[in-house]
Amino acid sequence: MKSAVIVFPGSNCDRDLAVAIEQVTGRAPAMVWHRETELPDGTSLIALPGGFSYGDYLRTGAISARSPVMDAVARAADRGVPVLGVCNGFQVLTEAGLLPGALMRNAGLNFICRDVALTVENAQSAFTSRYDAGETITIPVAHHDGNYFADDATLDRLEGEGRVAFRYAEACNGSARNIAGILNAQGNVLGMMPHPERKVEPAHGGTDGRRLFEGLLETVGA
Repeated sequence: MKSAVIVFPGSNCDRDLAVAIEQVTGRAPAMVWHRETELPDGTSLIALPGGFSYGDYLRTGAISARSPVMDAVARAADRGVPVLGVCNGFQVLTEAGLLPGALMRNAGLNFICRDVALTVENAQSAFTSRYDAGETITIPVAHHDGNYFADDATLDRLEGEGRVAFRYAEACNGSARNIAGILNAQGNVLGMMPHPERKVEPAHGGTDGRRLFEGLLETVGA
C-alpha cells in the first residue's frame, strides 16, 4: 500500500500517524508538504493528521483546507482513494467540503485528553471492516474543538445512509448524537476525532486502533 501523510504547518501528529501506518503495512508513507500540488504516483491511501494546523487561526482547519495539496486530495477522493482525517484532519475535511458538518469548541470549553469508549456503528467500510457492528472499542481523544455539529436534515441523512462510523459510548464533547466519526457518501473518506494511531501496539495500553489500519491494508492491498 503506497500511502501519503499530508503535513501542514502546525501538524504535530504526522509522525505518529506515519509510524502507525508503517507498523501495519511495512511501508513508510510519503510525507507530503501542504504546498505540493500533486500526490506521489500510485498513492492508494491519504491520511490527514491531528495537530493545530496554522495554530487553529480563523477556525480549526479553515486555512489548511485551502492549501494547494487539498485539490489533489479532493481529486483522489473522487477517484475512490481512501482518505483518513484524524482530529485536526477531520476538521480540515469538513472545511474542505469533503465531509458535511463542522467541528466546534467542546461543550464546557475544556481540552479533552483521555481514552474514550466508542461504538462501531458501521463495519462495512474500508476503515471499519475489521470491527464488528455494535462493538465497543477504546481509542484516545485529544482535542479542544471536537464538538461535531450539523443540521438535523444532515444528521438524519448520515444516520439513514449508514455514514456514522463511530459514536461516543458516553457523552464526550457535546457532539450531536454523540458522533465521533463520519463517512462521505461514497464511503472512502473518513473523518474521526479519536486517534487510532495511538492504540496500535500493546505499549500504548491497547491495540483497538490497529484494526482500522489493518482493514485498510486488507481492502487497498499491499
